[in-house]
Amino acid sequence: MESLKKYYDFQNVYRFGKSFANRYLVMYVLKNECEKNRIGISVSKKVGNSVIRHRVTRLLRESYRLHEDMFNSGLDIVVLARAAAKSASYCEIESALLHLGGLHKIYNEQKVE
Repeated sequence: MESLKKYYDFQNVYRFGKSFANRYLVMYVLKNECEKNRIGISVSKKVGNSVIRHRVTRLLRESYRLHEDMFNSGLDIVVLARAAAKSASYCEIESALLHLGGLHKIYNEQKVE
């Protein structure tokens, strides 16, 4: 799993990517020229203090890591956590992430091998 780290990369996805949202998350997706997906996670101070923000980040990263092979490749994905995510469980975060992947049509529940 590769990460988006540069400000320019995030801005590029925000500007040219497509977005969908649900109660806990907002997801922006943009095609890139790589074979792998790059994921960026943004959790603002509106969500909570640093302990809560890092917890939400860890939950998102783990949810994506466990389902990474079911996402289409060649994408830049930015996931923004909403304030409601601070009290969400792992199952709720995971469900929200997969729901947004389905809305973007980048998540396939049955991976063909």
